[in-house]
Amino acid sequence: MVADADAIAGCVLSAFDCLPDKRKPRPRNDGTREWVPLSGIVLAKGTFPDRTSPTLSTGMKCLPSSKLPLARGNVLHDWHAEVLAIRAFNRFLLDECRLLSLPPYKPSLFIRRRSESEIAEAQNQPFALKDEVSIHMYCSEAPCGDASMELVMDAQEDSTPWTSPPPTVSPEQADADSTLAVLRGRSHFGLLGAVRLKPSRPDAPPTLSKSCSDKLALTQCTSLLFACTRAFGRSGRMGDIIPEMEVEWKKLGAGYGFYPFAIQTTDKEFQHSRRRVLATEKPAPSNLSAVYTPHVQETLIGGVLQGRKQFDARGASSLCRRSIWKAVWEIAGIVGVPLLVEAVRKSNYEAVKTVDLLEGRNMVKSEVKKDVLKGWVKNTGDEGFGLDSQK
Repeated sequence: MVADADAIAGCVLSAFDCLPDKRKPRPRNDGTREWVPLSGIVLAKGTFPDRTSPTLSTGMKCLPSSKLPLARGNVLHDWHAEVLAIRAFNRFLLDECRLLSLPPYKPSLFIRRRSESEIAEAQNQPFALKDEVSIHMYCSEAPCGDASMELVMDAQEDSTPWTSPPPTVSPEQADADSTLAVLRGRSHFGLLGAVRLKPSRPDAPPTLSKSCSDKLALTQCTSLLFACTRAFGRSGRMGDIIPEMEVEWKKLGAGYGFYPFAIQTTDKEFQHSRRRVLATEKPAPSNLSAVYTPHVQETLIGGVLQGRKQFDARGASSLCRRSIWKAVWEIAGIVGVPLLVEAVRKSNYEAVKTVDLLEGRNMVKSEVKKDVLKGWVKNTGDEGFGLDSQK
């Protein structure tokens, strides 16, 4: 049975309401009102969401491509709410695994240790979600990209599709065999089924970070671990996933396949949604991002902890690449599965992403990007850092 959409939304909204004011959009006295998207992930048992489980985040910005080499794993590349919520969910699972592995071995409501008989060379993960647990995601706004294009069209005084040809990826950014268009933000809003980059002001530094719609579409094949039917359903863009592709993925023995989202709507409204801005008020996007899990609370600005300089290692969020890798490194050492230890204890982040243990996942990602999410351009420049150095 599917969990009730209003109950899922209520779980996330209630958790946000409990956050301190410093993590929420700030009141202003100049006639403007700050707004921000909210996303959260909730674990449910049966049809009932567990109110101790939500991870949530707010945010709506990303890092320019030119700044990636300065990040060194310490700065988030994308802090749109949907992307942050997924990273927060992964962090929550890691923290649960750690608590389950260290004295006093605190039991988890959602995670279990797999028995030695379950762990084999092809299925060597030491942890698993409990069988009765299901995963649900709430978004206060339609994700940027395909999922929100019809809303963009409705908001135009003239919704006539653009007739000019869309821009193409420059040769130095694209794969050698890519000649496809990549759409920036909300341009060419009448063209659906195309990979888009994050929306931004025309004068903003360019980014190669993909839209939330595209990133969420990819998770239907790779899972949330490291909306609208048009954007995600098999009848839309993901219809290019042919049965033969899924047959090959299942041979990998790791559960890969196409698992489309079940999209539901809710009547519950987020108090800081743009829809709550009055006609007499001027909407202003908030530059604050809030992160909440049962184990972590943070306030971010510019992809780092509030109050820190952007590229100062001391400002690293618990959700950044370096922090996540460090957590996985430590847990692998605690549980002592040799294949996992070997996979994560590499000299740099790029080596971790390309280990043989992730060959199946990387193959699925590559095929989906090549045959379905065509025009996907890698956002490179922050892969060479190691855990032994912060700079």
